[in-house]
Amino acid sequence: MQAVSETNFQFKGQTGFYRGKVRDVYYFGEKMAMVATDRISAFDVVLPKAIPDKGRILNLIAAFNLNATKDIVPNWVIKTPDPNVTFGVKCEPVAVEMVVRGYLAGHAWREYKNGKREICGVALPDGLKENDKLARPIITPTTKAIVGHDEDISKEEILKRGLVSKADYETMQDYTFKLFAIGSELAAQRSLILVDTKYEFGKHKDKIILIDEVHTPDSSRYFYKDGYLTRQRTNEPQMQLSKEFVRQWLIENDFQGKEGQQIPLMTDEIVKNISDRYKELYQQMMGEYVTKINYSNILERIEKSIVNSIK
Repeated sequence: MQAVSETNFQFKGQTGFYRGKVRDVYYFGEKMAMVATDRISAFDVVLPKAIPDKGRILNLIAAFNLNATKDIVPNWVIKTPDPNVTFGVKCEPVAVEMVVRGYLAGHAWREYKNGKREICGVALPDGLKENDKLARPIITPTTKAIVGHDEDISKEEILKRGLVSKADYETMQDYTFKLFAIGSELAAQRSLILVDTKYEFGKHKDKIILIDEVHTPDSSRYFYKDGYLTRQRTNEPQMQLSKEFVRQWLIENDFQGKEGQQIPLMTDEIVKNISDRYKELYQQMMGEYVTKINYSNILERIEKSIVNSIK
């Protein structure tokens, strides 16, 4: 099983390089090329094996959603010259991720189940159960850690620490709710429910713009719309489209990214299963099958697309 675990290009005019958890980023002055590799992370840890097709699946879903929302919220993209590459403007990232939740699931549910009735300064009522719809979407920001784990933080603490100005935070807050509304509409068209997601913002020419990926299974959680109410009423688990299945596999094997914990063995079968799930996500979200590609020349193809973008 072939996959793009990393790239190591050297381009004429290149001014910098950054390797994130799952992306390799090449800088060219005020422009940048982001390569979506097949690396996979969970609990802020990069897992030891890459997942075939994952990078292009996420990049294509992100490209679709960034294009669908660009008239409402400005974003960093100039073009998507390759299934694994997005080319756009270089921004100064804001040190806060805007997590928005329409339902009580995932991390928020784990906190609630442990007795917390306030998350990131947002009060939650008693009597909720896992995957219940909230009265209205809420924003539960996190700090954006360069290394280690992101941490929950309230709007008040963000402003107190000076991580973001009041004006910029209010812009991000407005954009977040608008994006979540559009994302929810797009999800409904595919018989899905957008449960929660995160948005990252940066500054370009002193303006707040949307950066990174949007509404992908790695940054978002989806439920199947059909049968949601019945499953809630009968206390059955919701059918999900998200990376949560990877987290659950890790949790079941005693790994949550904590010190001293060992990443479970990623067999070829596990890798294939994860790859197949990403293909299923793509099919459901985009309404088409993932096309097969020739991996023998994929690095050459990615490199050429970047060279053509910077001409």
